[in-house]
Amino acid sequence: MTVEMGLPDLEPDDEDVRPRGEADHGSEGDGAPAGRRRRPLWVTVPLAVIAGIVAIAVLTPLTVAARVWYQARQDERPRSDAIIVLGAAQYNGVPSPTLQWRLQHALDLYRAGVAPAIVTVGGKAPGDNFTEAESGRKWLIRKGGVPASKVVAVPVGRDTLESFKAVGKEFERLHWSSGVIVTDPWHGLRSKRMAEDNGIHAAASPTRSGPSVQTRDTQFQYIVRETGGYLSYVLLGKSVKTPSETIKIIHGDPTAPASPGGSPTGTPSP
Repeated sequence: MTVEMGLPDLEPDDEDVRPRGEADHGSEGDGAPAGRRRRPLWVTVPLAVIAGIVAIAVLTPLTVAARVWYQARQDERPRSDAIIVLGAAQYNGVPSPTLQWRLQHALDLYRAGVAPAIVTVGGKAPGDNFTEAESGRKWLIRKGGVPASKVVAVPVGRDTLESFKAVGKEFERLHWSSGVIVTDPWHGLRSKRMAEDNGIHAAASPTRSGPSVQTRDTQFQYIVRETGGYLSYVLLGKSVKTPSETIKIIHGDPTAPASPGGSPTGTPSP
């Protein structure tokens, strides 16, 4: 008789059978892999806030600069109540080249039927005999042949905001509501915002000649300046007084044009 000997059946242990070499990784009850712990909230929240502030501080000026650049390339000519010429330096009643370029562009818009009237804007510096608005109005009537009844002078304002506050009141008095702004390209975005805030439905048709569009370096400087000016107005409600030919004259810049009858005078451009 042959006796067969067999091994007893082995019952599996209650413990898990794991491959050799695999460590027993426990959990902390939150399902997170071993060795990787979540940062506490007192660390995560401040870091997120700081990252958000940095992103806003960087992206906001870049976004505004892009808007300044984009607006500068628009030529908006909707049918409006009036064309608004923002002031620039004048020399003893004679518009500076910058102001003449603006006046000529406004004259072209007027002749094209964009608006039936032109508004010239701008005050004067201490010691001046003429305002920017008066100088511009005289040029449009004498050189441009525009009827005097179609040119309204608003001789107020040493900066853009001050000018538009006065223009807004004049529009209200004349029951006008819309205007096309003539200024330098990079000034369009800020000017439109200020005009809108003073009750004027505004568009912008910038000049394409002048110192602000001569070189890429100059254009970059104007974009940076107008970005700061726009943010200053939106955040603080202040208007930035920008450099002009007048400031160059005060500092003895020989490149600034002289007035026809003596020492040059003028007021800052908006």
